[in-house]
Amino acid sequence: MIHRFVKPLACVTLTTLCWYLPAVTAAESKPLLDQLSPVSDAMLADPPAGDWLMWRRTWDAYGFSPLDQINTSNVGQLQEAYRVPLPASSNTPTPIVHDGVMFLANGDDRLYALDAATGDTLWQYQHPTREGAVPSSKFGVALHGNKVIMPTNDMQMVALDMRSGEIIWQHSIADSLVGRRGHTLRATPIIANGKIIQGVNATMVPEGGFIVALDLETGEESWRFYTIPRPGEHGDNTWNGLELSARSGGSVWMPPTYDPELDLVYFGTAPTYDTAPLLHPKNDGEVTADALYTNSTLAINVSSGELAWHYQHNANDQWDLDWVYERQVVNVPVNGQMRKAVITAGKMALYDALDAATGEYLYSVDLGLQNLITAIDPETGAKTMAINARPNAETTQLVCPFAAGGRNWQVSSINPDTDILFLPITQMCMNGGPVGGQSILSTGAALNPTPVPGQEGQFGRLQAMNVKTRELLWDFRELAPPTTAIVATAGGVIFSGTLDHRFKALSQQDGSLLWEANTGDIPASFPVTYMADGRQHIAVVIGQPTIHAGTFMGAVMAMTGGPEGPMGQLQSQGAALVVYALPAE
Repeated sequence: MIHRFVKPLACVTLTTLCWYLPAVTAAESKPLLDQLSPVSDAMLADPPAGDWLMWRRTWDAYGFSPLDQINTSNVGQLQEAYRVPLPASSNTPTPIVHDGVMFLANGDDRLYALDAATGDTLWQYQHPTREGAVPSSKFGVALHGNKVIMPTNDMQMVALDMRSGEIIWQHSIADSLVGRRGHTLRATPIIANGKIIQGVNATMVPEGGFIVALDLETGEESWRFYTIPRPGEHGDNTWNGLELSARSGGSVWMPPTYDPELDLVYFGTAPTYDTAPLLHPKNDGEVTADALYTNSTLAINVSSGELAWHYQHNANDQWDLDWVYERQVVNVPVNGQMRKAVITAGKMALYDALDAATGEYLYSVDLGLQNLITAIDPETGAKTMAINARPNAETTQLVCPFAAGGRNWQVSSINPDTDILFLPITQMCMNGGPVGGQSILSTGAALNPTPVPGQEGQFGRLQAMNVKTRELLWDFRELAPPTTAIVATAGGVIFSGTLDHRFKALSQQDGSLLWEANTGDIPASFPVTYMADGRQHIAVVIGQPTIHAGTFMGAVMAMTGGPEGPMGQLQSQGAALVVYALPAE
């Protein structure tokens, strides 16, 4: 491990928390910044092997790296290369790496440019966030040309010079401030066909979420698509007769996938928490309670902003079981023909596959966690729901999975060389209580976590699946739920973090545990791997857990002995960027 002297940069008096960053001189940092090459469209389409240029490295959201310096034969030798303490925050960042420089966004609107080989600070930018905005969990930044594109807590998009951190332009996306009833920019922006594409979260905001495209050179808005239909638009009649001002949801808090051949971005949308007005559908023939475009895949033309197609995976969701997560573009055999498909799984860990060009339903794969869907129409994908799909006024029902998800933002990875997908799963159900109580849902239906019957004590699971044969391969099960995305590499390993402060490497072939380390805090972020100074590194941010990790920590502790159990004995060391590498020769 490399130890460096650090100096204090600030002290937050309200929390008596002082935080530190490495000291570095301008002379040390200048050569590395000077050699930064512009990030071109061609580089985004086919990234250099040693870089991690966007959220999931490639537009198809595979989260796969072709690096193999770290492999199954030597991964057991990994050791901590360096650690950079970070300010306390609720954040889920993705370190972005280009030409040996790492760009890391923090939840308090700070952006760091670091030497990816040592962690030394090259420059940092502090956005002057408007009064009333609060730190929020964000997935990271985007790169293009000489720009770092950064979403902020006060709904600004800022373009910074990647070599200096100086502002190039700044654009306001919305006026509303963040919080429980405001818009937020949680998703990482992606760059596609000369535009910055950004989804907008809108948890309890009247009229719901939206998606915007900004011009790369000026930041000006090119188009906007609302995820809740406006009066007279398609889907306006799917809100049980509610006026637009009474509709909310359709949040877009996960980044999209981009298909340059079709010039389409594929977004997932969340449900609404205001479920009470939809609980009892009118069913008058003209008005439904399906609530478009919640829990849907939206395919949007990047050039025009027009909706090419949509597919709703779960209409009128009464249990907060999102389908907002990653969409991955894969070529798969269907009825003897290869089809370009978009595959995605919601919180139920049930995959739907759709034709990438048309949205035609192709097939589904159920990973065995859910008990809400009893049948799926093989032609249309229409789902027959069980009685427990809706809360009622009298009884508590066993609902699987738990509302925090059988899977959540901890996204999967696909190895394109083997066609194997690796998905992190939390095995947990809930006792869905009667309506009328206290809940995040407006029906008041309780969401009380409980173990999956017969699988108590194994809340964490990593599932391998062949995306072409749809065969479920191995799975790895353990006590702690997963708290990071998966990273797969050409070295035959996958990397994953869990609630119990562990970061580990597993064999892609059989799921055997090859290496693990105690990070010192919850690894709740999107890990990446990259090359710097001739060495492959694995980077993960710890100690900045979101409400998701906190929810599972409370649930698992309650079911495993409380403060005296294995989860209650964990000692948290604080937020940091932790980077691993093989020993230097």
